Amino acid sequence: MSTPNVLDDLEWRGLIAHSTDRDALRDALGGGSVRFYVGFDPTAPSLHMGNLVQLVTARRLQDAGHTPYILVGGATGMIGDPRDSGERTLNTAETVAEWTEKVRRQVSGFVSFEGDNAATLVNNHDWTAGLSVIDFLRDIGKHFPVNRMLARDTVRRRLESGISYTEFSYVLLQSMDFLHLFREHGVTLQHGGSDQWGNITGGAELVRRVTGEQAHAFATPLITKADGTKYGKTEGGALWLDAEMMSPYAFYQFWLNVEDVKVGELLRIFSTRPHEEIEDLEKQTAEKPFLRAGQRALADEITTLVHGARETEAIRAASAALFGGGELVDLDGATLGAALREAGSVEVAGEIPTVVDLLVLTGLAQSKGEARRTIGEGGAYLNNARVTDPELTPSHDDLVAGGWLVLRRGKKRFAGVAVSGG
Repeated sequence: MSTPNVLDDLEWRGLIAHSTDRDALRDALGGGSVRFYVGFDPTAPSLHMGNLVQLVTARRLQDAGHTPYILVGGATGMIGDPRDSGERTLNTAETVAEWTEKVRRQVSGFVSFEGDNAATLVNNHDWTAGLSVIDFLRDIGKHFPVNRMLARDTVRRRLESGISYTEFSYVLLQSMDFLHLFREHGVTLQHGGSDQWGNITGGAELVRRVTGEQAHAFATPLITKADGTKYGKTEGGALWLDAEMMSPYAFYQFWLNVEDVKVGELLRIFSTRPHEEIEDLEKQTAEKPFLRAGQRALADEITTLVHGARETEAIRAASAALFGGGELVDLDGATLGAALREAGSVEVAGEIPTVVDLLVLTGLAQSKGEARRTIGEGGAYLNNARVTDPELTPSHDDLVAGGWLVLRRGKKRFAGVAVSGG
């Protein structure tokens, strides 16, 4: 029996949107450990969902015996890849250096730096900063026909509104990375998102033009919602991997609430489960969507991958307790606070109002009359205890997790009250 080729797995997962010669790529991946690289520009202080696709793809390749080079773009991050939305704001060298270090720490948790095919972390600032303009133009620029550069989709769309020479030249810098890694480390494969395909093929072509050798590349598809709009954008911004920019609870809730029609696709992209388990979850989601089996699997696995098993367990405990399935006093304060802020919360300083006033203040009731009726019908809860007295006024002794009151109406609607002073 022949050994399965990792390319078959990537294709099954829908992770190959574009590639260089498919047969040559398959032969390379089936012929021993391939050294490959994927790059991340520090254009923000954290990586996001799109970057996570590349990180889990790199891990799949490493698990199949191939050797990752994880590139942090300390140089390319000074410029940024051209975007359809317009020219980027150039960040200071100090900001880029700070973000480079943050991104370096983040990527280090997704691949192994031990073993026969241990990962290597590189920074393109190391081989770019000392390069003279003359050498760059002679050794790199001469291999890039301007008509080919103008034909790139993003450049073509930006020509009318305007694109600076700085962003126009970005493809040369990224391509130079591939050439450098090819020469110095024997890297022969690059992967990235399909929005980077022009830059990726630019690097493979530069390797061919300069060395006469073949380099390989593939691009993963961009993840979109069912309506075709980009995933990873929430009301608060991108789906960040940094816990300070997006709480682990909010991160977990994103995956728990993905559309049914996208569950199978996202499981295939992100999950490490065997194919059979993923197909079973797809079937469960199609036949019994109300169970949300696929979404729960996604939320548990990806949150554990990004934030750790302990954080995931804390989130699950908080979710259960908020709906009456556990003790609020036992919860981690940071996790409960994140959950309540995500659901909706208000702040109260000093004297605490009555439960009736709090129900109105949090939006769980539209008026005091509605709040009293809710209490009379047995549908109001304070810290998971049913409220029977409409005149009840909580005290500071009732606060949980360092200063919170948890109000719930019925089984599914809850809100938090952050209390300070006293």
